[in-house]
Amino acid sequence: MADVEVASALTPVEPPASKSRSSWRSIGVIVVLVGVVVVLLSQGLLSSLNYFETVDQALGQRTSLGTKVIRLEGVVEPGTISRTNSGASFTLTGSGTHHVFVTAQGSPPQLFQANIPVVVVGHFVSSTSLRFAGTQIMVKHSSSYIAAHPNRVKAPNGTSR
Repeated sequence: MADVEVASALTPVEPPASKSRSSWRSIGVIVVLVGVVVVLLSQGLLSSLNYFETVDQALGQRTSLGTKVIRLEGVVEPGTISRTNSGASFTLTGSGTHHVFVTAQGSPPQLFQANIPVVVVGHFVSSTSLRFAGTQIMVKHSSSYIAAHPNRVKAPNGTSR
């Protein structure tokens, strides 16, 4: 009898069947981690994009925009620029008859003038107002603008770009 007990003690035993359960658990953890990384990257990329609303788009969405801070793009209407103690005021035009009156704080960029496209960071005074309170003016110019107006874009050392 002792020989039978020794023989049964030396008989190989199969490992527990939990290996498949642990591999499914590992796969689940990896899928969750990949999902979290994808969500974090997509949110980071979406929040870093800098979009702007044209005057026409902003006026069409004025009630939904309310007083939320946006970037408003339009062309500075000739004869409307007025320098103030705290910055400048002017009218931005869209296509057709759309106009927004802008009061911007801070000094405008050197290239700021009438008949050029600009982007103003700020908000509408109210959800029904045509007045836009700006905190920053950015002059929009592309390579085609520079090619058409070579003497307007100057480097700090005075050379034309």
